[in-house]
Amino acid sequence: MSTKRRSSIYLLAVLVGVAAGFGALAFEYASGLVVHLTLVNLAGYVPVGPRGEVRLFNHAAAGPVLPHMLVLLPALGCFVSSWLTTRFAPEARGHGTDAAIEAYHQKGGRIRGRVPILKAVCSALTLGTGGSGGREGPIAQIGAGFGSFVAQRLQLGERACRTLLAAGMAAGVGAIFRAPFAGALFAAEILYRDAELESEVVMPAFLSSAVAYCVFCGLLGEFAPLFVLGPGFDFHRVSELVPYTILAFALLPAIAFYTRFFYASERWFARLPGPRPLVAAGGGLLTGCLGLTCWWLLADDRALSVLSNGYGILQATLDGGVSGWNGALLLLVVGLTKVVATSCTIGAGGSAGVFGPSMVIGGGVGGAVGIACSQLGLVQNPAAFCIVGMTGFFAGAAKTPISTIVMVTEMTGSYRLLLPAMWVCGLTFLLSRRWALYQKQVQNRAFSPAHQGEYVVDLLERMTVQDVFEPSPVETVKPQTALRDIVLLIARSRANYFPVIDDDGHFVGMLSAHDVRQFTFEQGVYELTIAADIMATPPVVVRPADDLHRAIETFDSVQLDELPVVADDDGDRVLGHLRRRAINRAYTKKLRELRDLQTRTG
Repeated sequence: MSTKRRSSIYLLAVLVGVAAGFGALAFEYASGLVVHLTLVNLAGYVPVGPRGEVRLFNHAAAGPVLPHMLVLLPALGCFVSSWLTTRFAPEARGHGTDAAIEAYHQKGGRIRGRVPILKAVCSALTLGTGGSGGREGPIAQIGAGFGSFVAQRLQLGERACRTLLAAGMAAGVGAIFRAPFAGALFAAEILYRDAELESEVVMPAFLSSAVAYCVFCGLLGEFAPLFVLGPGFDFHRVSELVPYTILAFALLPAIAFYTRFFYASERWFARLPGPRPLVAAGGGLLTGCLGLTCWWLLADDRALSVLSNGYGILQATLDGGVSGWNGALLLLVVGLTKVVATSCTIGAGGSAGVFGPSMVIGGGVGGAVGIACSQLGLVQNPAAFCIVGMTGFFAGAAKTPISTIVMVTEMTGSYRLLLPAMWVCGLTFLLSRRWALYQKQVQNRAFSPAHQGEYVVDLLERMTVQDVFEPSPVETVKPQTALRDIVLLIARSRANYFPVIDDDGHFVGMLSAHDVRQFTFEQGVYELTIAADIMATPPVVVRPADDLHRAIETFDSVQLDELPVVADDDGDRVLGHLRRRAINRAYTKKLRELRDLQTRTG
């Protein structure tokens, strides 16, 4: 990419960041408004969020919690959300991040312009009425949609479209989670299942995420992290890695449960008969019932964190308000029930993200392990395990260890647990390779359709004509050779192409059997037509030092199956012919050798 082109992409990334910042703010207001009008005013339930979250509405409940409304409202929200997506944009259904990933790899970075607006509305309805989900998927697709829209309107091509899509995704995530650095890394890392970053989107993502963060937080008037930590969140001794290792192994079955149950539920709901909005309403109804059941069984208002984003129980754990064996049971039940509730909400057709539930699931399992280890005298501050549990769970489920570590530390405003977070994330990432939360991720750049052509070119550029061409005797003709003699030559020869060499030894043209075939039944011109009349000039050639990618481009420019090969130091000396199929064989052989080498080396 040229310097001028790169500069224009950077400038557009800044503009996308501005738009995504305003989009994140609009989504925040819309979600808060729906919560205020439904959960608070109709159900009497005030969801508790992180302490650093700005309260946009006065959520003082007017009366007692109405259980039946907690069941009906998620069903209503999912019904309306599913009707809107089914009617106007099916790709806005679900958790959103996969749709953005698929657009990057499979659709040239193109997202329809209506998707960001519809995604914001549907996700606000789903989450605001109590559906279980998170905000990262919607805001990722909203930001990605802005970036894609800009690139498409300016007709910048697929590469720029993909880059601005990723920059928009980074901007949305960085703004709404107040984690600009992590947002940029997330957009570059979420595309692949291996520990690999999409390098070409990193710098545009940094710019867009930083700008969106400033727009979002500047207008809110609050730059503090989402979660507020007290003292005691430190790492002092290497021996503390032992309970953190226990935590890593405890997270693995939770990762397997979440990823498998989520997509199994999606398939199950898809098979149900009836209109999609009614199926989605059924999923919302189940979500409400799950939240109500946990509340009644545990007799604790915090059990209602099964509904909506559920961040309240995480802040309570970080504040030290969840302790003892009863606290461990609460966290474990909420965490595991969150898996089922999220699967019912999103799998049935609601619109929300899967990052938020991952934080609650990982934080719940981590907090429960921390409390258990504290009861056994192994750790001092069990709440620290809640933070590390959040990072370890999502790093393993989403295959994003780097951005997850940074995101959670930015959300909590503390890097004091960086080392145990790195240890647990590394373990969960390596040991959970069989399970993946984002199905549209590809293994790495080599498997991405967006980069497929680059790898073919790269491999062909490593080989030359000399590697596949075998010199052979060449039958030539003179410019003055009569057509009758040329026909006889073609009849007795196995060649299809004949260089035309003049009396001074210069290579002046190329004659093919196809050129002669049109005169086959016109014997009256056999004595009147000579080679100079029908030969192609000037001759298109390749040289032994040319790479095979250049040779393929030469083939395509003249639409021939064979090209003459001339000496590097003498363009009149024809060494033989290069066939297109020889390049295909060489490429296939080289690719097989590389795959065999990969198999042998693991």
